[in-house]
Amino acid sequence: MQTVQTLAAHYNYVVTIFLMVAGLYIVIARGNMIKKLIGLSLFQTSVYLLYIEPAKILGGTAPILSPNFKVYSNPLPHVLILTAIVVGVATLALGLALVVRINEAYGTIEEDEIFSREGEE
Repeated sequence: MQTVQTLAAHYNYVVTIFLMVAGLYIVIARGNMIKKLIGLSLFQTSVYLLYIEPAKILGGTAPILSPNFKVYSNPLPHVLILTAIVVGVATLALGLALVVRINEAYGTIEEDEIFSREGEE
């Protein structure tokens, strides 16, 4: 019963770990390059959640100095995640462009078929 209550209290971490494991599994277990990119994107999203979850301070306010407020929230994790999202989108776009070129060159985006064709050439 205590374990269920602990998991319920930290459900956001449970979701993050599930997304991370699912993304890693997709990257490792699938041979389709589009599916690998989706798994990588899922993994990146779980990392974003991992950084954002502890960043919010209950009762915290924007870091504007005022004698009325005693607890402030740190804006740095949010800024870093915005930067990471931009880098993630650029990485995904580059990966998709590479998959298009690989498909043009080999006629497939399945890894095992590409590796088998390399031995023939």
